[in-house]
Amino acid sequence: MLKEAIYHRPKDQFAYPDFDGSFHIQLQTKHQDVTSVILIYGDPFEFDQGHWKCTTVQMKKSGTDGLFDYWFIAIFPPQKRLRYAFHLKSPDMDLFFTEKGFTNNVHCDFSHYFCMPYHHSSDGLKAPEWVKSTIWYQIFPDRFANGDKTNDPKATLPWNSTEPTLESIFGGDLKGVIKHLDYLVDLGINGIYFTPLFKANSNHKYDTVNYFEIDPQFGTLEDFKEVVKQCHARGIRVMLDAVFNHCGKDFPPFQDVLLNGENSTYKNWFHTTFAKSGELHYETFSFEKSMPKLNTQNPEVRKYLLEVGQYWIKECHIDGWRLDVANEIDHQFWREFRQAVKGIHPDVYLVGEVWHDAMPWLGGEQFDAVMNYPLANLLHQFFAYDALNAKLFSYELQRYLHQYPKHVYETTFNMIGSHDTPRILNLSKMNKQKVKLLTAFQFSFYGSPSIYYGDEIGLTGEQDPGCRGCMNWDASKQDQDMLAFMKKLIHLRKTYPVIGNDGEFCILSADENQNSLCYKRENTNQLMIIVMNNHPKKQTIPLPIYLKDRTILDLWKSEEFSAHSEELSVTLDGYDFAFLLIQK
Repeated sequence: MLKEAIYHRPKDQFAYPDFDGSFHIQLQTKHQDVTSVILIYGDPFEFDQGHWKCTTVQMKKSGTDGLFDYWFIAIFPPQKRLRYAFHLKSPDMDLFFTEKGFTNNVHCDFSHYFCMPYHHSSDGLKAPEWVKSTIWYQIFPDRFANGDKTNDPKATLPWNSTEPTLESIFGGDLKGVIKHLDYLVDLGINGIYFTPLFKANSNHKYDTVNYFEIDPQFGTLEDFKEVVKQCHARGIRVMLDAVFNHCGKDFPPFQDVLLNGENSTYKNWFHTTFAKSGELHYETFSFEKSMPKLNTQNPEVRKYLLEVGQYWIKECHIDGWRLDVANEIDHQFWREFRQAVKGIHPDVYLVGEVWHDAMPWLGGEQFDAVMNYPLANLLHQFFAYDALNAKLFSYELQRYLHQYPKHVYETTFNMIGSHDTPRILNLSKMNKQKVKLLTAFQFSFYGSPSIYYGDEIGLTGEQDPGCRGCMNWDASKQDQDMLAFMKKLIHLRKTYPVIGNDGEFCILSADENQNSLCYKRENTNQLMIIVMNNHPKKQTIPLPIYLKDRTILDLWKSEEFSAHSEELSVTLDGYDFAFLLIQK
């Protein structure tokens, strides 16, 4: 047994309270090194006739990534205080693992055990419940729809008249959004994420000039209030983009610094230094001089930005904030931001833009979720451009599934394309069936799935600015087959919650030769078997689960059949899938 591979710590994804009051514990061991893990636990103050009262329970192997195996257990009923240790077994060794390390014998000295001192109901992540059933639609405002030509800037180009450039303006606005809300309802959308709407000089608006004003090219404050009102009337939530890491060069406080140098009262609003000559040096987003970095450790800056976060909730009743470049802003600011906005509306959804391991932001005191770029990249590698086979994909996915507490996955913002990535059809080398297969996985997984505007009708485009083309409202030029596919997929997710966040996820098989995948979603009432053929040829894929004499409903084909054989299989065309539902 390789001791160096055995890992646990009483925090983060390894030990945490769940929503239902249970306490989740996870352990890591070397792959195929341990055959059994027993957890020993109890309240450190509970004794019976002088003996400590403890419980022993078998942990379940919850997955493997090829390097490590993961073991999991949910302790229930709820425990306020806890001491616990692990008894690990292999064919040739027993080990006892505590906070103090390893021994060969199980012992009752719980002062050496791992410790949860006391569980407070305020501890842990509590994201809004409504997010679990939300299907998002990301809108890049200048490119969605032009509903009011009177607010078009002088440089506005005719709609969809040319490929977008970094400077292109096409006149999309808020009235255009209102005009097409029924289209979104018909698609099945119940959440809109807008990239920035506030006054700025660029077409993308990530260079904010006024955080309290809707950009005139998009409309007015009243126009935005009408958007929110119309969305809420249709059951659609609204999330705005907050750019607090940096601002635009024309942001008045920064202009004051440019004008007055070291004498500016705003010089500490930014990360500035001044040479002996008086020349200004300042930090920026990336190396973009037009986007000076805000100093969120400055009390005046914090106060200003917290007021921004509160204003749009109080004034317009928005439902969420997507937080741009969130990982480059100090953690204390985000703690204060959460308290400030949740104090106005506890159910506001806070999503951080973090492209990497986001555990430092997901402890419950900062964000509700992050934009799930790690999952998106993993899906791209397997489904879109074949960088992973099914077995390696399974390993990487299981590693990802043990990266955070289980409840984190239910409210994560899961997109497969955005304004910062090439269109999913481009990533898939224009193979529409690959896009369908990838999207079928996205919508049969945990989280809150998001569609980047136009992906549902087959829009194409390479990296920015190509991925920010105009929405095409000419039905004859839309991919109606893809649109019908998306409507059906969204409808199934809404109709059968087991496909989404109401079902446990488990990989049943991943065949590297067939490049096929089989996994299940399961709750107390239903079992969903999902089979995917990520291969260009038709293949017959065995079902690695016993279903004899069970009635199976093929959800996608709306066909019901009874299984009478000991072994079952599914024949799928290239890049096809099956959703098989079994009632318990």
